[in-house]
Amino acid sequence: MKLETCIFSGYKIHPGHGKRAVRADGKVNIFLSAKCVRSHKLKRNPRDIPWTVLYRRKHKKGIHGEENTQKRRAHKKVTGATRAVGNTTLESILAKRNQKPEFRKAQRDAAVKAAKDATKAVKEAKKVANKAAAKEKKPAAPKTKAPKAVKTAAPRVGGKR
Repeated sequence: MKLETCIFSGYKIHPGHGKRAVRADGKVNIFLSAKCVRSHKLKRNPRDIPWTVLYRRKHKKGIHGEENTQKRRAHKKVTGATRAVGNTTLESILAKRNQKPEFRKAQRDAAVKAAKDATKAVKEAKKVANKAAAKEKKPAAPKTKAPKAVKTAAPRVGGKR
């Protein structure tokens, strides 16, 4: 008993079933059902139709996806050598990696404190400089107020308000 395969769905066709269509170039297309013929004529892609074998293979569904009996091997873990990066030496990288979190926190706090002290010193220096500049500056002559001009109310002539 010869079983053939549908060119659209990928299912087996038993003798006495299915349809054969011969193209102008002589190629014989064998279809399982009218549903397959119709989908093929509408130029549907069998990889996008959920009930076809090609779709199931593409999306790794069921036994059609497991036809490849060879099991996948887990990838070997790549163990690379540790190397220096940029200007940092290997020894300094390893030393930093082996530090305890408490030590790193203490270093971070010390760096923050040093930065705050530096900004405070800069502010103090500016304040002292401003005071010295204020003492050296001569006071300007007091301004005298000029007498205000007296406005006289002139009657309005015409015009809308």
